[in-house]
Formats: sequence, structure tokens, C-alpha cells
Amino acid sequence: MIHLESDYNNGAHEAVLRHLMETNAERTQSYGDDRFSEQARMMIREACEAPEAQIWFLAGGTQTNATIIDCVLQPYEGVLCAETAHINVHEAGAVEFTGHKVIALPAKEGKLAVEDLRACLKAYFADDTAEHMVRPGMVYITFPTELGTLYTADELRALHEVCRQYGLLLYVDGARLAYGLAASRDVTLPLLAQLADIFYIGGTKCGALCGEAVVFPNGNAPSHMLSRIKRHGALLAKSRVVGVQFEALFTKVDGEPLYMTIGRQAVALAMRLRSLFVDTLGYKPFIDSPTNQQFYIIPNTDLDRLRQHIGFEVWCPVDAEHTACRFVTSWATSDDETDTLFNLYAKDNLIKE
Repeated sequence: MIHLESDYNNGAHEAVLRHLMETNAERTQSYGDDRFSEQARMMIREACEAPEAQIWFLAGGTQTNATIIDCVLQPYEGVLCAETAHINVHEAGAVEFTGHKVIALPAKEGKLAVEDLRACLKAYFADDTAEHMVRPGMVYITFPTELGTLYTADELRALHEVCRQYGLLLYVDGARLAYGLAASRDVTLPLLAQLADIFYIGGTKCGALCGEAVVFPNGNAPSHMLSRIKRHGALLAKSRVVGVQFEALFTKVDGEPLYMTIGRQAVALAMRLRSLFVDTLGYKPFIDSPTNQQFYIIPNTDLDRLRQHIGFEVWCPVDAEHTACRFVTSWATSDDETDTLFNLYAKDNLIKE
């Protein structure tokens, strides 16, 4: 069975595990005040070309989103996002639980269009009754999106400019950032640090056992951030566990951080699988994703036969006879696994009759 259900259905990259074992016996300070976390912060600042960046390590994506959004917004403010955004559909109302409304706008291939954002803000600030509404305080996007699509550098700049015009924060959820950067033609960590007020570098889905690195690139995090994080139950006593992992992920291998290398490998294998699904099996893409998340329209009659060899996620029905399904590569996907799939389908014609 080749498991392509998600990019967090595995353990951790061997370099991360090795570094955890090598440092396990050392006693350090708690709550992120340890040498591993500080070294990881220095490495992330270097990779982002943001020497003033403030960085905190949290455990997981939903915890990070709910905590950070609540920490930086005023009590009366909400967060704008695409209707398909993770905070709107797959976080069980975690942001709303903190008291902040999620204001969903139309999504175009998973992305928030700048013209829709501008129209929403223009209407809000022109409304005489605006004080009776939830005030927009932040724009939330994901890179990549929930559909594996990417914002271009120009699209990010346009969103940044609208946020500056109306005084909103731009927050980028980078749960799958390694794969987005690997697939992008023009977005880099330094560019993200220039345009986003806050973003996080995902570890859980990108080679770590757990953990996300929250970056305030301009060093303008709210005061007493550690206390704010602790109030949300999000402060790790053994924060070193995440710091050690990010130290491993941002250690350079052949001139680039391991984080970037494993992202490129996963995307390369996703493109190889695209060749199998499209060219060999004749399936049509549900959406044109350049990242490690691939979506294909599968005839319902093929689903059970596919499940004999591949673990995948049913995404949504397309019509009475077809279903959109998601296939996700990760840092743990191997050449051997993709070779196995190619050999199976080419040799035995297991899917098509």
C-alpha cells in the first residue's frame, strides 16, 4: 500500500530524529529559552533575511492559527479569508472560539482575489454603521492554499498593498510552506518576510514530528507574547523539542536548508505521479496544482481498485459517476513507491481494462 492520504501520516525525517537523539541527554532551560531554539531562530532569521524577526515555536497548525490571531487582533476585530481557507472549514471554529469572527470571501482556485478583498474593505469603511459590525483587522491566506494552488509574488504584493492601505495585518499560514516554496517560481522566504506581517513555517507536515515556527519578520510582535501564548495553553514547557527539530530542518545540506530540499523532493514526486494519473491512466485534474497536493477526477468504478494499492482522500463528488480525490506526497514519499505504482499499472493494467 502506497500512502498518499496526507503529508502528516508519518513520523519525522531521519535527520530530525537523529538530532533529537543526539541532544536528548542535555539539560536546558524551558519555555523556548534553550540553545537549540535560539540557534534555530538564528537560522530562520538568516534564511528569511530578516535579522530583526521574532520567532516562537508552537505545537501544531490549528493551535498556532487560533493563538496568533487572538493575540494580535483587538477583541472587536475579525479576520478575512477565502471561503475555502483552513480556518474557515477545517479548524472546528477554533478562531471563533477565541471570540473573533472569520469573515469568508469568495475563493478562486483556493485563493483570495485582491479585487474581492478591496471591494469588501471599501464597502465596510464607507458604511455609516460600520461601528456596529465586526471590524476587519487581518487578512489570512495559506501558502499553498487548501487546493495546492499558489499565490504569485505579484498577487502577494497586491494583497500587501491593500492591507497597508486599510491598516490590516497580513498573516500567512505556512503549514505546507516547504512544498509551496519548492513549487513557486517567484516566492521565496525573504519575499514572504518582506510582505507578510506574520507567517509561520510549518514543521508538522514538512519533516518534523510536530511543531510550527511563528515569525514576526519586522520584530513587532505584541508585548508579553510569551504570556499571551501561555494564556492560550500553547506554551510548550519542553519547547526545545520543536527548536531541535527546526535546527535540523534549517541545517544546510549541499548549500541549502534541509527544509527546502525535502520540499523539492516531494514536489518532484508529485509531478511524477501526475504523469501516471494523467498520461497513463487518463484521469483529468480537478484543479491544476503545482505542489505536493494533487487532485484528480476519478471514475467511481475505479475507486475500489485504486484503494487496493493507494491510500488517498475522497475530496468531493463531481457528478453521479465521478469523484474528485486528493493524492499527497511528502518528504517521506520515496522513489521506490512511485516506481512501484508505475510498474503495477504499466505491467498488469490494474486500473484500466
